[in-house]
Amino acid sequence: MAQRVTYRRRLSYNTKSNRVRIVKTPGGKLTYLHEKKPGSAPRCGDCGSTLSGVPALRPREYARISKRQKTVQRAYGGSRCGKCVRERIVRAFLIEEQKIVKRVIKSQSGKQ
Repeated sequence: MAQRVTYRRRLSYNTKSNRVRIVKTPGGKLTYLHEKKPGSAPRCGDCGSTLSGVPALRPREYARISKRQKTVQRAYGGSRCGKCVRERIVRAFLIEEQKIVKRVIKSQSGKQ
């Protein structure tokens, strides 16, 4: 007959926060080893894709790692993906170009 294994914490239900796996101790006993919940990767605020270069950790774990591990060296580093940043820059450039064109057309019509 298999050896009985009991939870090591007070919570006695099979919930997401009470995940366990069975391990054999050096003494030959089987015990439960409580597993931590996996972290979800941070996502882009615009398109919702996962950010590359930033690790997927639990929220409290981010306090333990350095700033350079939480961001990438770019504008909007740890909050927007590269594709969305490029889109924003191009959009801003085109809006500025449009303003210049309007200004030139207005000055030409003023001279005539």
